[in-house]
Amino acid sequence: MNLDSQPGHIDQIKQTNAGVVYRLIDQHGPISRIELSRRAQLAPASITKIVREMLDAHLVQETEFQEPGSRGRPAIGLILDTDAWHYLAIRLHRGAMTFTLRDLSSRELAEDTLPLPDESARPLLTALIEQVDAFFIRHQQKLERLTAIAVTLPGLINAASGVVHRLPGYQVRDMPLGDALAARTGLPVFVQHDISAWTLAESLFGASRGAEDVIQIVIDETVGAGVISGGQLLHKRGRALVEIGHTQIDPYGQQCYCGNHGCLETVASIGSLLALAAQRLPTQPDSLLHQQPLTLASLCEAAQAGDRLARDTIASVGHHVGRILAMMVNIFNPQHILIGSPLNAAADVLFPAVSNTILQQSLPAYSAVIQLAPTAFSEPGTLGGAALIKDALYSGYLLVKLLQG
Repeated sequence: MNLDSQPGHIDQIKQTNAGVVYRLIDQHGPISRIELSRRAQLAPASITKIVREMLDAHLVQETEFQEPGSRGRPAIGLILDTDAWHYLAIRLHRGAMTFTLRDLSSRELAEDTLPLPDESARPLLTALIEQVDAFFIRHQQKLERLTAIAVTLPGLINAASGVVHRLPGYQVRDMPLGDALAARTGLPVFVQHDISAWTLAESLFGASRGAEDVIQIVIDETVGAGVISGGQLLHKRGRALVEIGHTQIDPYGQQCYCGNHGCLETVASIGSLLALAAQRLPTQPDSLLHQQPLTLASLCEAAQAGDRLARDTIASVGHHVGRILAMMVNIFNPQHILIGSPLNAAADVLFPAVSNTILQQSLPAYSAVIQLAPTAFSEPGTLGGAALIKDALYSGYLLVKLLQG
């Protein structure tokens, strides 16, 4: 299971303070104890106690550094000690699973990508656990102190319980992934939807780094969103994915696999987009798309070359997405909106359509200051899992477990 019962009030304060100190050392190290006290707004005695515990656990180390503007002797600062602390990040995606061993700096140490097992031979959960065991055996010479496992995947997921209720393409029903991996390895396990984890990765390592309020939309085979509000992933302890793909656009539209009609996903997913282009193609005899197989790449290339059908088809996705984003802008008032999609290859068509619709349909005071941008990572890999671990350290939850041994 992902989370133990909530700590008591005093323990929660200690956990939060430790996480704040760790985050500041990570982001500003080398940093002196005095500067830590100022930035964390904690008493010097509290800083001394927290730092001593981290030094004893070999989570931080001291180093000499020259403070800005100083010409005297070097000061003693603190930096993270990450090399000997390892974790496993797992991503399940499109018939494949990727295992990455990383240290606490998020540096990749080893990575394997394998086919996602066929359920006909044995249950998916059994196969996943076997593959985790096999990964550790293959890379045992590189293993140091294992701290945690983070798993990101599509589907219907409860991050708090670690239960995968549904997984696209598989007959998964309420799979206790978090509990099973924790029981097998004895490690804390974090499970999260891959879009939500990608949103967190962009906020920690990518295009929205440092922003407090962010909406990230992913347009691919499915359509979904993640929201960062007040610097925190929205509903990160439960179902963090914002299911905008199943928001109704047209009550008389095509039936969606969710059972509703006219969902955003029925007009904005990659499959729907290509189907629409194929439907319109016979009416556009001059289209460049007649000269090659109709794929997402050829559609984006044609749009870039000025093909009217390709541009109109991609722009229509932008307008549909923009309508939903306009409503989200009025609710969350974000600083940034990020788009992660293969359609970013035709960003000069997609982005103006999204932006213009948001400007027309949301409050001017909110939409006027929004920065619309592509995600930094076109393919996040296991960085989503890395973000879950980093977030658990910054919150103090995982950090306290490491301090306690």
